[in-house]
Amino acid sequence: MIKRSKSHLSGELPSPELLRSVLREHARNCARLQRLQSYYEGRHDILRRERRKGLPNSRVPHNYPAYISDMAAGYLIGTPIRYEYDDSAALAPLLQVLRESDTQSLDAEIACQQSVFGRGVELIYADENARPRCVALDPRDAFVVYSDDETCQPLFGVYLRPEYDMRGSRIGLRVTVYTAALVARYRCAQAASIRDPLDVSNHYFGAVPLIEYWNNARETGDFERVLPLIDAYDILQSDRVNDKQQFADALLVLTGVMGIASPEENDARTPGERLRQDKTLALPDSSAKVEWLTKEAQESDADVLRLALAHDIHKFSMVPDLTDEHFAGNLSGVAMRYKLLGLEQLTAIKERYFREGLRQRIRLISRYLSLLGSQEVSANDVRFIFTRSLPVNEVEQAQIVSQLHGIVPDEQLLPQLSFLRDMQPVGGEE
Repeated sequence: MIKRSKSHLSGELPSPELLRSVLREHARNCARLQRLQSYYEGRHDILRRERRKGLPNSRVPHNYPAYISDMAAGYLIGTPIRYEYDDSAALAPLLQVLRESDTQSLDAEIACQQSVFGRGVELIYADENARPRCVALDPRDAFVVYSDDETCQPLFGVYLRPEYDMRGSRIGLRVTVYTAALVARYRCAQAASIRDPLDVSNHYFGAVPLIEYWNNARETGDFERVLPLIDAYDILQSDRVNDKQQFADALLVLTGVMGIASPEENDARTPGERLRQDKTLALPDSSAKVEWLTKEAQESDADVLRLALAHDIHKFSMVPDLTDEHFAGNLSGVAMRYKLLGLEQLTAIKERYFREGLRQRIRLISRYLSLLGSQEVSANDVRFIFTRSLPVNEVEQAQIVSQLHGIVPDEQLLPQLSFLRDMQPVGGEE
């Protein structure tokens, strides 16, 4: 989180000195963000490992980061969010905007950013028809600056866009700054040379329209804490492949053999070539011996270490391995939830921060729609319904509802049946 004192924001816009300061701080964090993105894409540090010339150098990355982030994001947002409000008529224009912005896909993208980078970024803007819209921005190119007091209120947001010429060469940088009332656009050769804005306009959203969705209080990614374990796993598996290659290239030791029989007439092959191709060897006497010089591979020890590393990766990331023998198809709902307890705790934290971002999204869009004549919706009264993406035992649910029939009102029982709950509007759909 980038913090600055409110006193530094003396005018309606941050000064060039303040902008250069926050841009430098963001640039220092970009190396970390780029490394996280590289690991998510499968470009691990093992791919840069070098060994002495002549030795096998297998470099095998294992994409645990993608598994962890995709699983965590899918568990949080795999089922689209439902919005509930006491006044459905007042909520209808807002749901229309969410449909037009395809927020179901947008939420999935932000949840993935939240898991990979430790934060997701969303921009609320007005399109060419003056209609509010939402879009996800790359956290490497956008950030929010907060006040350094106990409130941590957003002071302004910044969005960076490199400029390229027709040949793809970078020629400059476009910087857009969003305050609570204004949008200012800058153009410069680099961040250190930013000066006065090219133009300034109003955006009418009533607050900073750049929203950050934090993953946790420290803004760390879901697999960031287990990167050393992933590196160790990559090295172990790569070295196992190297050992196999070295075993295939083992040396043939000849004891008591001064040479190999002379080649036949018109045979231009070397003795080594004839040995490899004919697979025969004539020894001169009974005291001679031939054996392979190989390295004994301790496969059982290596596999124990591999399993230990894999177990620690899942344990400390709190994302279980759903392919192991502990996840059977006959588990009850309670047993499944117990095995997913760590992931559930992780997701509960992510959900709280996601709700804060959604509430700010509703607040900004509702304020803008109120200027267009719609009734303003109280963001604090909108209920966001998250549904976990879990296998459902519908028979077990039906048995529970049947046992409670006549004891609990039907309007409270029916929502417990997932196949009926899924028929309700989701993500703003009607």
